[in-house]
Formats: sequence, C-alpha cells, structure tokens
Amino acid sequence: MRTALKKDEKILLITRQHWIKMVLPIFVWLLIAVLAIWLIDTTGLIITLVAALYPMYEYLTWKSNLWCVTNLRVVDESGFFSRYSKESPLDKINNVEYDQSIWGRLFGYGNVDIQTAAELGETTYELIQEPKLLKDTITHAQEEYKKSGIMSQAALLAKAITDSTATVKPSQQMIADELIKLFDLLQKGAITQDEYLHQKNRLMR
Repeated sequence: MRTALKKDEKILLITRQHWIKMVLPIFVWLLIAVLAIWLIDTTGLIITLVAALYPMYEYLTWKSNLWCVTNLRVVDESGFFSRYSKESPLDKINNVEYDQSIWGRLFGYGNVDIQTAAELGETTYELIQEPKLLKDTITHAQEEYKKSGIMSQAALLAKAITDSTATVKPSQQMIADELIKLFDLLQKGAITQDEYLHQKNRLMR
C-alpha cells in the first residue's frame, strides 16, 4: 500500500479484484496474436508484441487497484501512472454487505457494498476476491475499534479519578496534621478551649 500508515495503525488485510478481471485482456491479446501471425506472417510478430501492451497495462492497473483494511480505516487505492486514494474511517462505516452470483461462489469473487456516513455516501466494489473475508475483516475491525475506544475512555476516567484523589489526599492530610497540633497545644494549655474550637472550625470548612 502506498498510503502512509498513521501512528499505531496496523494493516489487517490487503485485497484486490479477482484474477478473472485479467481473463478478457489476455484472451483478446491471444486472439490478436493468433490472427496476426497466421494472416500477416512476419509482420504479425510485431503486431503481437505491440498488442501485448494491452494486457500488460491491464495487469499493472489490476495490481495497483487494492483495498486495505487497517485497525483505523478502509483505504481504496487505484492507478499505476496516475494515483487515486479514498479512505473511510471505521467509525464512519454504517454497514457492510457482500453478494455473490453462482459463478462468483464457484470462482471466489463477488461485490462488496460499504455504506458510510451521509457526507461520504455509499460505494460498491465489484469483482472482489474473497468478498466475505473483506466484509468480515471490516466488521471485526469495527468491533475492535469500538472496544479500544471504550477502554481508552475508561482509562482516561480512571486517571481523572486517580488525579482527583491524589489532589484531595494531601489537603486532607494537612488538615489532620493541623488538628493534631491544635489538640496537643490544648492538652499542654497553650491555647484555650474556645481558641481550639475556633481554629478547628476554620480548618474544617
């Protein structure tokens, strides 16, 4: 994947369109090659080599057209000479569905539909290899993302409570120390009962 990963981001799955996508370009090239060599003789070899650029281009396009699922987002990349990239954060994905025809089930390809938040819309990816795996990976990643979010919030809350307790404890300890000192002064006769009660009430406020 050419898209740079974010901090603490991990790749869970990289998938592409099914290899069946390459059947038509290769078939067309073979047909041209057979006809060119048979009908045009020596010149046909040159035509065959030139025609080979078509399946090569389609292969490079197929190779660079991928979908990557990470623990934070789904990245859609395409383009070999040009470059296109679209990403859908896991928390913006509302629903993921897949469907397979009879042929799709036999050869292992299908379509995956990702419904995201209103501003991002809905996207259908066609001829995906192992569409169920892509769908399940996204769903599992969403569940883990939600769990990590809940755990993160819980950790922040626990830290806030701990910090709050740590802030209160020294104050309480100081009050307790002052009360002990006042009581000692009262016992020694250094202050009167009224002075002791006055200072005690002041500290307890």
